[in-house]
Amino acid sequence: MAHPKRRQSSTRRDKRRTHYKAVVPQLAKDATSGEMHLYHRAHWHEGKLYYRGKIVMEKEVATTEEN
Repeated sequence: MAHPKRRQSSTRRDKRRTHYKAVVPQLAKDATSGEMHLYHRAHWHEGKLYYRGKIVMEKEVATTEEN
């Protein structure tokens, strides 16, 4: 296994680590429902799945059958 010949300075180490950042996700407001959601993601609102302001799917209501 390779070992470093010299100790790397804290400045060099910190320069390498600057690329690891916590990023706040970008949110969009749906034109139809007014819900806030992640960009390019479908989202549920009141039992309906919306994507780009259009209803894609509706949640099925489970019916119980009594025999």
